[in-house]
Amino acid sequence: MNLRSLTLALLAASALGACTLAPATVRPALAVDNAWPVAASNTGSRVTATDLGWREVFEDPRLQGVIEMALSNNRDLRVAVLNIEQARAQYRIQRAALIPGIDASAMGTRGQSSSSQTANIPGVAVGRDIESYSAGVGVTSYELDIFGRVRSLKDAALQSYLATRENSRAVQISLIAQTAGTWLTLAADQDLLALSLETLSTRDQSMTLIRRRFEAGAISLLEVREAETLVENARSDVATYLAQVEQDRNALRLVVGADALNDLLPAGGLVTAQILPDLPAGLPSDVLTRRPDVLAAEHGLAGANANIGAARAAFFPSISLTGQTGVASNDLGGLFDSGSGAWSFTPRISLPIFNGGANMANLDSAKAGRDIAIAQYERAVQTAFREVSDGLAVQATIQDRVGSQERLVAAANDTVRLSRARYGAGIDSSLSLLDSERTLYTARKGLINTRLVRATNLATLYKALGGGAPAAPGT
Repeated sequence: MNLRSLTLALLAASALGACTLAPATVRPALAVDNAWPVAASNTGSRVTATDLGWREVFEDPRLQGVIEMALSNNRDLRVAVLNIEQARAQYRIQRAALIPGIDASAMGTRGQSSSSQTANIPGVAVGRDIESYSAGVGVTSYELDIFGRVRSLKDAALQSYLATRENSRAVQISLIAQTAGTWLTLAADQDLLALSLETLSTRDQSMTLIRRRFEAGAISLLEVREAETLVENARSDVATYLAQVEQDRNALRLVVGADALNDLLPAGGLVTAQILPDLPAGLPSDVLTRRPDVLAAEHGLAGANANIGAARAAFFPSISLTGQTGVASNDLGGLFDSGSGAWSFTPRISLPIFNGGANMANLDSAKAGRDIAIAQYERAVQTAFREVSDGLAVQATIQDRVGSQERLVAAANDTVRLSRARYGAGIDSSLSLLDSERTLYTARKGLINTRLVRATNLATLYKALGGGAPAAPGT
C-alpha cells in the first residue's frame, strides 16, 4: 500500500460522516408584537435605519471625523475585532479534525546484545551490535466521523465564530452611538457655558445699577440681596459648566482612543450640528431579526444544537484508523534500497458500554444549553423591542417638547423686555425684573437640554434599530 492509496482510503472513509445527529435549528417566533407601541409616520417605510450608513445619519463633517477616529483607535472595538480572529482560528482548528492529518516520521535504533560464547573462550561474553532504521508517512488515530461527532463540534465552533462576528458589529454600533452622544453632549454643554457667561455678564451689569439705586435710597436692601443671589447663581453655573466641558472632552478622548483634533470639536453649538431629523423604524419582524445581538443569540442557539449532536454521537461506536507506509532496514545505507518497503493499517473501534452515566449527563447538559439559548434569544428580542419602543416614544413627542420650549423662551424674552420697560418707568420694582430674567435663563437652559435630548435620542434609536455597521455576508 503506497501513500496515495492510503490517503484515498482514508478520505473515502471520512466521507461516511456526511450527517450529524444535531437537531435542526429553527428560529424561535418573536416573543413580541409585530407593531411598535407608539405608531410613527415612517414605521412602514421599506428603508429602515439598519439600511442607513452612519454618515447618512450623522451629517456633520466634524462629527463624522470624530466617529472615524473612534472606529480606528477605540480599544474596545480593537478587542472585538481580535476576538473575531481568535474565534476564526478556533473554528479552523476544529474543522481540520474532519480531514486526515499526514505526518512524516523517521526513526533509528542502535543497541547491543550479548551471549555466552563458550566454544572458544569459556566464560567471556561477546557483544553483538543491533541496528534498526525506518522512515515513513502515515495517519495516526484518524476518527471516522460516521455519526457526526466531529462535524457537530465543527458546526458549534462555526456558530461561535459567527456569534463573535455579530458581537463585534454590536460593539461597532454602540461605539458610533456613544461617540455621537458624547460629541453632542459636549456641544450642548458648550452652549450652556456660553449662556451662563452671557447671563453672568448681564447680571453683573444689572447689579452695578441696582447698587447705585440702593446707595441713592431708591430701593431696599432686599432687592440688592436678590440681585446678588442671581449673580452668584450664574457664577456657580459658569464654574459648573467649565468643569463639565472639560469632562466631556475627556470622555470624548476616551471613546475616540486619541486626542480629538480641535477642528473636529463642536463649533457653533448644538443648533448647528447636522444630523438626520428622524429615522425610519420599519416593522419589528424586519428590524429585530437584523440586529447583531439578536443574530448572535441565534447563532448561539445553532451552536447549542450542534453540541446536542456531538453529545448524541457519544452513545455510538467510534472508529479510528492508523495507517503508515514507508521503508525499514537493519542497515542505514540500505534503508531506501529496493525491497525495504513496509506498511501497516490498524483500525480501532471503541463501543461505550458503561461510563457511570456520563454520556447521558452530557446529553442532558447539551439540551439544557439549548433551552438556555432559546431563552437568551427571546430575551434579546424583547430587550431590542423595548429599546426601539423607548426611542420611538421620545421621537414621537420630542418635536412638540422642543417647540414648546422655543415658545417658552420667546415668551420669557418678551416678559423681560416688558419688565425692563416698566422698571425704567418706575411702575415695577427690580424684583419683578429679576424674576423675569431668572425665568428666561431657566427657559433657555431648558431649550438647550431639550434639543440635546432630541439629538442623543436619535443616536440611541439608531443604535437600537441596528444601524451603523454593515451586515456580514450571508446573514
